[in-house]
Amino acid sequence: MQKFALGFAMIVVATSSHAAGCGKPRNAFDQVYCAGNLFSQKDSDLNKTYTALRQQLDAKQKDVLKQGQLDWIKARDAACSKEDSTGYFVNLDCAIEKTDARLEFLKERERECKSTGCSTDKLAK
Repeated sequence: MQKFALGFAMIVVATSSHAAGCGKPRNAFDQVYCAGNLFSQKDSDLNKTYTALRQQLDAKQKDVLKQGQLDWIKARDAACSKEDSTGYFVNLDCAIEKTDARLEFLKERERECKSTGCSTDKLAK
């Protein structure tokens, strides 16, 4: 049977009060719950922005953006998670921070596409 564990440092969670009890988590389980909810919301926002940006791109640019996104996912996972003999560990604060940064990057590309046109070189990052 596989073991699963969640490792985290709770720096960002205190700022999220959208779920009941997340303003002041009482214990580690509350912290994991709140951080998981926050990460899910950030990931949803990222996916919506990614989809909106793709709608503004031609086929080549879509391929470039997709490869950039896949590379970013690999880098995020490498930086924010690990697996060892005791299970899988995810630093949710790290994942939230990386997702926030990527979300801002995608929003910048979306604004750029709307104003001055899409730069294929920037989409690759």
